[in-house]
Amino acid sequence: MSWYLKVIKNYVNFGDRARRKEYWMFYLVNFLISMGIFVIQMAAGIDGWLNGLYSLFIFLPSLAVTIRRLHDTGRSGWWILISLIPVVGWIVILVFMCLEGESRSNKWGQNPKFGGGYL
Repeated sequence: MSWYLKVIKNYVNFGDRARRKEYWMFYLVNFLISMGIFVIQMAAGIDGWLNGLYSLFIFLPSLAVTIRRLHDTGRSGWWILISLIPVVGWIVILVFMCLEGESRSNKWGQNPKFGGGYL
C-alpha cells in the first residue's frame, strides 16, 4: 500500500524516475480497488459511476507514474503518446514498462533502485 500512496502523493511529479516495482504495485492496488468498487456496485445495484469517479481520481497519478517509468528506461515522457495507437501502441508501452531501468543516472535523475528518486 505504501507504493500506492507514494504515487498518489507525487501525482504532479512528472520529472523523476519510477521503478518497476512502484509502477506495478500502483497498478495492482488500482486493480484491487476497482474490483472492490465493482463488487460493491453490483451488490448495491447501482450504476458504474463510482468506478468512473475513482478513474478520474487516479488519472493524473497514473499518467505521472507512467511518464516517470518511461524516464527510468531512458525515454522521454512523450513516448506515452504511442499508447494512442490501438493494440500496437499498448504492446510497446507494456514492453517499456517491463524493461529494467537504466542503471546509471540519466537526465531525469539517479536510479531510484539505488537510493535516487523522491520521497
